[in-house]
Amino acid sequence: MKSLWFFEDTNLFKILCPHKFKAYKVNHDFDSYKKQDYIYFEEDSATKVYLIEKGKVKLGYYNEDGEEVVKAILTRGELFGETAILGESKREEFAMSIDNTTSICPIGVETMHNLMRDNQTFSFKVYKFIGFKLKKLERRLQLLLFKDTKTRLLEFLHELCTDYGYDCEKTGDKIIHHPYTQKDIASLIGTSRPTLNILLNELKEENVIEFSRKEIRIYKKTA
Repeated sequence: MKSLWFFEDTNLFKILCPHKFKAYKVNHDFDSYKKQDYIYFEEDSATKVYLIEKGKVKLGYYNEDGEEVVKAILTRGELFGETAILGESKREEFAMSIDNTTSICPIGVETMHNLMRDNQTFSFKVYKFIGFKLKKLERRLQLLLFKDTKTRLLEFLHELCTDYGYDCEKTGDKIIHHPYTQKDIASLIGTSRPTLNILLNELKEENVIEFSRKEIRIYKKTA
């Protein structure tokens, strides 16, 4: 999964951005968004896919009680709105910038289909990316529905391990450098920020983790 999710590892931006293709470069621009600007709303027409050049984007929807459910928080190099490629006509989620300097590369569905038709390797990467993303989303929604908050946090930390973690050579601990704020993490596991803070401190007292603003260490015996 790691090789599909990281900008640094796969250069998704270099693979997907129309700026890299002479035929599409002339009429292509980047769109800028401030914090809390919507890129699209639920029920909007699905005519584009989007690639994040920089910044951070939240995907979510509102349930029957009007509560916000966060499906994903995406960062540089990640793709969203990709179900338009599969034939979705209307959005089933909203996409909102949660950074003041978000820059998005929008790609028309027709352009995307042309690129995929002309390049089999490119097409394979896109479909594989979508498949992994859907599996990841399904797993997260199952967590929200069936697990208690502490279990959701522990499973989320192990997911972070897979996506952002590496082994400390000296101790064997897992070191995670991640792009999320505590507010982001709380949203993703369906809890409040104060509750998350309590749980993180409980895990710290139990010698399961050590954490700072952008780094989490999972001690070897639990990683």
